[in-house]
Amino acid sequence: MESRYLEFLRRKLSPESLQRLIATENIKLLDFIGDAVELCEPENVLVLDDSEESVRITREKAIESGEETTLGLQGHTVHFDGPDDQGRDREVTRYLVPKGQTLSKALNQIDRDEGLSEIRTLLRGSMKNRTMIVRFLTLGPNNSIFSIPCVECTDSWYVSHSLNLLYRQGYEHLKSLGASGEFFAILHSSGKVNERMVSIESDKKRIYIDYVTDTVYSVNTQYAGNTVGLKKLALRLTIRKADREGWLAEHMFLMGVNGPDGRKTYFGGAFPSACGKTSTAMLPGEKILGDDIAYFRSLDGEFRAVNAESGIFGIIQSVNEKDDPAIWDVLTRKVEVIFSNVLVKDAKPYWLDMGISTPDDGIHFTGQWYKGKKDAGGNAIPLAHKNARYAVSLNALANCDSELENPDGIALGGIMYGGRDAKGYVPVQQSFDWNHGIIAYGASLETETTFAIIGKEGIPEINMMSIQDFVPIPLGKHIKNNLEFVKKIKNQPLIFGVNYFLRNAEGKFLNAVRDKHIWVKWMELRVHHDVGAVRTPTGWIPKYEDLVPLFQQVLKKNYAREDYITQFTTRVPENLSKIDRVVDFYKPEEMETPPELFEVLEAQRRRLLEAQKKFGDYVSPECFPAE
Repeated sequence: MESRYLEFLRRKLSPESLQRLIATENIKLLDFIGDAVELCEPENVLVLDDSEESVRITREKAIESGEETTLGLQGHTVHFDGPDDQGRDREVTRYLVPKGQTLSKALNQIDRDEGLSEIRTLLRGSMKNRTMIVRFLTLGPNNSIFSIPCVECTDSWYVSHSLNLLYRQGYEHLKSLGASGEFFAILHSSGKVNERMVSIESDKKRIYIDYVTDTVYSVNTQYAGNTVGLKKLALRLTIRKADREGWLAEHMFLMGVNGPDGRKTYFGGAFPSACGKTSTAMLPGEKILGDDIAYFRSLDGEFRAVNAESGIFGIIQSVNEKDDPAIWDVLTRKVEVIFSNVLVKDAKPYWLDMGISTPDDGIHFTGQWYKGKKDAGGNAIPLAHKNARYAVSLNALANCDSELENPDGIALGGIMYGGRDAKGYVPVQQSFDWNHGIIAYGASLETETTFAIIGKEGIPEINMMSIQDFVPIPLGKHIKNNLEFVKKIKNQPLIFGVNYFLRNAEGKFLNAVRDKHIWVKWMELRVHHDVGAVRTPTGWIPKYEDLVPLFQQVLKKNYAREDYITQFTTRVPENLSKIDRVVDFYKPEEMETPPELFEVLEAQRRRLLEAQKKFGDYVSPECFPAE
């Protein structure tokens, strides 16, 4: 082998670890590992493979190191991140951009040479007296056209343990590719930690993405969204790869919805964090394939999809037995779960809005907590963080779909886009065609920022297809890629817009939490042309008489006509304002916005103005024609 690091690695690695690297015959891999070891100066390097022994080691070391603590139920552990390390950090997540290139102004970026110098300075010597753990994982099912090999080096046993639960083991897959195997590379260090094994230099937190070499660097952070590089960080690399190769990488869940006579229809869904994505994907009685990232390809003219991951890193706030029975079940059974940033009392985890009585004191991410405890600014500290999480393998779920590891994926019947829209869009609507759905529901997706983003909460903003933060190509080009993709598809999925957060003038939600199940069931029927719909200026909406039996069958609940009219009224001024905001957002030249976007939105504006002229500002669904 020609790697210049081979002799260096012979001195630093055990024979077993070295042999695992050499067996891949991949010089690029040896060079990446050699450079990482030389830079970070770990005391030991442990190269793990796909064996149960490797999985066991990383699980046990997470507890032994103090990064996790065992809880009362077998398999349950808890991890705490630092008070300033509780979410994805937009401000310090940047693309390394070579001289002469530029990305969208909406994206944080830094000159590649300057950024590499900074991040490598922060990583230099960061693993002294620690073990570097080398992990091999795969995005997408193994041995598939969807498969993307990944290698992550980390000094955090918690991060390594999380990888066990969230991704497929990938050593054998990478080895099978031989010397020419390409992979995404991630290098992470927690940096300086305190006695609780928590990163303490948050002012030096950096997460940099080098798309030139398909490498992610992360330092002085432990929060999984910043450190488990195969999540949103690798998504940024995957989008560029998909753009080059003619497929799509999307921030979407995948689920199977049961229909009449044993039928099952698969859906994808894009929702920003804390907008109902996981709770939709985990609806009781349905099947889940994934809650976060999906890859789409055309296979023999069929729209096929896979889950990039094999586990869930979900927000736990508001998970309760009544509204989220499938999630509640797995979080209260003896299966392997990592809780993070919850409250712990008597070896039990507690979180916000869990629907049961909670303690007045315990241990959480600030240390000892008691009711009424305040932060430095005098604000009350809640019993758990709003962005507290759980990590669990999908296979632990009773409703995990059997097609999770199908190398050809599943055929998609529908796609839904949903955000937080208090004033405009109705609870559910179907687009007139693919282009209308991608533009009016996907590109126009508007939401309020939530606690999953550090530093911003409650601020309205456009979040294109719920993927805006992660797109390292012009946003308009990503829209164009979606418009072009289906031209090679025989049966295009239907596109739906959903909105669980519509409010009345007093600020009260117009939907109950579990009503989303009705909207999903209606979508399943529409895919198969089992029910008609009402044509409004913004899309097809359900007919009242089709919703009444669904509410009875699914929720055993009466559905009043006045509720239907209130929920599905077309709010013309709010929809016109939305169009104005979207058009202004996509006007800048660097967006490379396809002309179809402005054409579709202008057509929607005309339909709304016509309805306004005929019926006024607020139009009952009963004013519009039905199929």
